[in-house]
Amino acid sequence: MQSQVAFAGGEMSQSFDHQVAAAETDFRAKLDEGPKRLRWSTVPVQIGDKAPNIELDVASGGRTSIATFWAERPLVIMFWRHFGCGCGMDRAQRLSTERPAYAEVGANVVIVGQGEPARAVEYARKYEIVEPILCDPTYSAYEAYGVLEGTRAQLVFDAPDEYLRGEESAWLGLIESRRGAGRPLVDNPWQLPAEFVIDTTGVIRLAYRYQYCDDFPDHRVLLSAVKEAQWVVG
Repeated sequence: MQSQVAFAGGEMSQSFDHQVAAAETDFRAKLDEGPKRLRWSTVPVQIGDKAPNIELDVASGGRTSIATFWAERPLVIMFWRHFGCGCGMDRAQRLSTERPAYAEVGANVVIVGQGEPARAVEYARKYEIVEPILCDPTYSAYEAYGVLEGTRAQLVFDAPDEYLRGEESAWLGLIESRRGAGRPLVDNPWQLPAEFVIDTTGVIRLAYRYQYCDDFPDHRVLLSAVKEAQWVVG
C-alpha cells in the first residue's frame, strides 16, 4: 500500500522533505547540546494519579485529546523514541506480535511520537503500524507524563566507545549512513521511551519508563494492568 505522502502531490512532498531536513538539523543541534531533562523537577505522575489529558494532532488528520482513547476502554499509551531509531523499529515489530493480545483484553493502543503528521504517516506505513499516532513535536505530552531524556550510557551502550565519548566523526558517519539507508536520524536523540496503562476513569494503572533505549516491558505486565483496570473500575 502506498503512503498518504506519496499520493499528496508535489506541495506535500516538498513539505515532507522539508520536515525531514528540519528534523535532521534538530537532531544534530540537540546532539551537540546534550540531554537536558535527566531529572524530575517535581514528582512525576505515577500509579494512582490522574493521567494528563493533552491535546495533540493525530497523524491521520485532525486533533484530539488523549482522554478520547481511554473514555470507553483502558488505554495502553506508548511514548516512542525518534523515528530514525532502531529501538522504534524493534518496538514496532514487537507490537505486531502483541497486537492480538491487546485486542483480546479490550485495550486501545495509541503511540505518541515526536514527528509531525506527514512524517508519522510515512513511518506508520513503513513499519506497518495501524495504531493511531499522536504527534508531539513540542514534547508537551512527554514532559507532562514525566518521560525523561537519557545519557549516552543509556542510549548507545551497545555502540563502540567513540559514540560514548561523543566523537564527532563517529556521529557524523552514523548520520550519513542512516540517511543513505532511508532512516535519517531525526528529532531528539536523547529521548527515552515510556509506556502507561490508563483506566476508563483516567487513572494511571501502570507507569513504565524505560531505563535504556530498548528496555522493552514484558507485554504480559501491560496486559495484566489492563485487566486489573477493568476489574477495579468494574
